Amino acid sequence: MKTATALLLAMLCAAGPTAAQSPFSPVATVNDRVITGYEVDQRARMLGVFRTPGDLRQQALDALIDERLQLTEAKRLGIAVTEGEIVDGMAEFAGRADLDTDAFVAALAGDGVDVQTFRDFVAAGIAWRKAVRAQFAGRVSVPEAEVDRAARQIPRASLAASLSEIILPANTPENAARTEEIAPQVLALSGEDAFAAAARQVSASPSRERGGRIDPIPLTNLPPALRALVTEASPGQVVGPLPLPNALAFFLVRGIDEVPASGAVTQIDYATYAIPGGRSPEALAEAAALRARVDTCGDLYTVARGQPDRLRREKVTPSQVPNDIALELAKLDEDEVSLALTRANGQTLLFLMLCDRSYADPATEIDRDRLRSRLVDARAADLARNYLAELRANAHIVRE
Repeated sequence: MKTATALLLAMLCAAGPTAAQSPFSPVATVNDRVITGYEVDQRARMLGVFRTPGDLRQQALDALIDERLQLTEAKRLGIAVTEGEIVDGMAEFAGRADLDTDAFVAALAGDGVDVQTFRDFVAAGIAWRKAVRAQFAGRVSVPEAEVDRAARQIPRASLAASLSEIILPANTPENAARTEEIAPQVLALSGEDAFAAAARQVSASPSRERGGRIDPIPLTNLPPALRALVTEASPGQVVGPLPLPNALAFFLVRGIDEVPASGAVTQIDYATYAIPGGRSPEALAEAAALRARVDTCGDLYTVARGQPDRLRREKVTPSQVPNDIALELAKLDEDEVSLALTRANGQTLLFLMLCDRSYADPATEIDRDRLRSRLVDARAADLARNYLAELRANAHIVRE
């Protein structure tokens, strides 16, 4: 009997650590709501799919704690999120990656992220936005004097950014893992010499031969996401990452200088011509011959006669241009060509040509309604941050 009891105790002791390591064990409690290890793992996996740099598990736990607080507050206010709102929210989020919801969910599933994790993430965001609106509706106003001050601060000259770039490839699982590992090191680089040395060593861009340096680019030509990063940075600061297809981009802001005003870019007209073979000598030779034959985008129609699937012509707003194409177009003047990009996992070389870039008239009167709306949004965002900080301060949060 004693032997059997001892054996049972030994089995229970051996099972104890295994049970404690269950993925559904609590890793934190927020007031009386539990966060499990499984939820943290799922959110961290999703952040990995989004190419988020840094400690993904810590960021995942912090975000889940905030969402518990936000959902509790939304419930207190009697706010509910409908199925239709969640479906629309998932579609809108997937659209940021130029995918429909099914394709986006499939991409997440390929990295082990359950669709429920994505749904919960979207639902929490919707609930919080509704809670903020319920709390501050009618309380956010901007007096005309503040609009006047903001209008006077709008520069009447354009700005051009002098940048250096590092493009880290993520086109294979091995490259993606390496990029995730070294991304924090790139962000921590200090000084142009260190950035240039890193660019020569790890960047996948042709600019690596110049230490990542690219010619000054008008801010209005930059992709909107990159423009936002650059305008908030100080000279010498590294910004990023900017997600590209199968890559992450980082930029050193060498400086920002005034140039004659040209107005905001309203439309970009560009063409791409697909050349099989990727960056093989044969494909590059075909691209060089093509560059010698064409002077304008219109000439490409003659080249593509009988093979229309290889040529695409787009006339779109800046926000509709994929980030990697937008970044290359920003470096080009009308009728100039870039051969820096590939498609089909490197098997197709992209002959990219800027056809035209349309600008708004810089002398156009300032849109005061739009300016006021931006000021209201900024003030509401500040209120939301303070609102969440107050919820955190009043909560009982225990991290296991």
